[in-house]
Amino acid sequence: MNNLEGILAEVLREITPTAQEINLINNIIEMLKNLLDKRAKELKINYTKIEPQGSTGIKQTQLKDDYDIDLFIGLDFTLYKYKYEGLSKNKLKKDSKKDFLELCNNWIIQSLKTKNFHNPRLLYAEHPYVTVDYLVNDIEIKIDVVLYFDLSLERIKKHGPITAVDRSPWHGRFVRDNLSEKQKDDVRLLKQFFKSNHSYGDKSAVGKVGFIGYSAELLIYYYCNIVNLFKNIQDLNKKPLDYYGRALKDLKKIPHFQNDYLIIIDPIDKNRNVASAISERAYKYCNYRINEFLKEPSIEFFKMKPILEVNLSNLNDPILSKIFIIELKNKDKQIHYTINRDKLYSLGESIKSNAEKEYTHIKRFGTVIFEVYFEDDNNEYDLVLYCDSPIISQTYTRKGPPVKDIYHANKFKNKNPKYIEKKEYLWVETTREFTNFLYFLKEFVKNRIPGNFEINNLSVSFDAINSSAKKAIYILKNMVLPFYI
Repeated sequence: MNNLEGILAEVLREITPTAQEINLINNIIEMLKNLLDKRAKELKINYTKIEPQGSTGIKQTQLKDDYDIDLFIGLDFTLYKYKYEGLSKNKLKKDSKKDFLELCNNWIIQSLKTKNFHNPRLLYAEHPYVTVDYLVNDIEIKIDVVLYFDLSLERIKKHGPITAVDRSPWHGRFVRDNLSEKQKDDVRLLKQFFKSNHSYGDKSAVGKVGFIGYSAELLIYYYCNIVNLFKNIQDLNKKPLDYYGRALKDLKKIPHFQNDYLIIIDPIDKNRNVASAISERAYKYCNYRINEFLKEPSIEFFKMKPILEVNLSNLNDPILSKIFIIELKNKDKQIHYTINRDKLYSLGESIKSNAEKEYTHIKRFGTVIFEVYFEDDNNEYDLVLYCDSPIISQTYTRKGPPVKDIYHANKFKNKNPKYIEKKEYLWVETTREFTNFLYFLKEFVKNRIPGNFEINNLSVSFDAINSSAKKAIYILKNMVLPFYI
């Protein structure tokens, strides 16, 4: 056993769930099944199957101390088909949502009002589902109970799913049937690596969304093992992984794939890119960390460590002097963190597009790169921005129409009497509205911050207040910018 294999074996011993953990999850699943089946019989509700999905379900790719359960209940679409006949996709989505809502409220939530399960509640993704908590030995286990239409694989491949979750049970079966036990262990190692490098899931610190569980499973499926994946991951952005054997140029002809940085096609649905949401930043940072690991293998790469707070003591740091922070407090705890995250990414994109160019499309503050970091337990959200040129000249030379375009040239001259002629075009010296990025930032966000947020601080990086803000600056400075400037 070489050093690399020895390290992976050591990590695996630490992250593999115990038999007691697996038995506990299986016992809870059986309890849930019995409760749901009993209530279904009382209400004369027909269902096709109740099956645990996700990593703790039929996939069995979970990490140690991961107890969360995804329980899926299949519905026979033929019993509902007559109601949806002839409906548009949008109308079908609305009507099926009503049916799921009714089943969630009258069947699932009522089934789980027992002493063992706590606070069954309705949540929304593309359609309603139920979340409930189970407490045992000081462990709080979150359980999602999800309804879906139990469609054949052939039907999904030919026509696509009816709801977004209709594919999920087939994902589970694909992983169960196509990955060996050794490969499932490699999935565990890969997930641990992504998590320890803060690039996993919808709470990824690097990028908007990091790698997800199903993408990790498919990476091991395509590359066979984690070592082979690590040695070839630098090519992932150039070589799509397509179960159906299509070349990159052919995939890029498909409109909804054209802007995707990574492509990992879903074996269950050839029209779905599993990697569409994975951030370019998460990929670049993990690629870098993997290369570092291969150079000097160490168990440290797999250890979960908190994000550091940036050191703000060096006031002459050339990067920190170009970083700015917006520290926000979320006042509405009912709003899901992904909604808050998406709003702030949207705000960041708006700041970037307006800061980089004047309304005339002339360069303004130069390159702007931003990141969003949040600690939703504390209701703290941070938008951190790097600005290449935070102080700029008071004026710039704006290009007008060609001299030979008499009509437009005369209009330009009348409006701008101090014009000059240069290289067969008219030009005029124009005064900027903003020459200081911080002043621009304060004015720009004044009426654009989402209503559920209040600004705690908006400043240059050196004046950051909260711990989360200092972590946000660290992330941008050390985990994002090195790959872009």
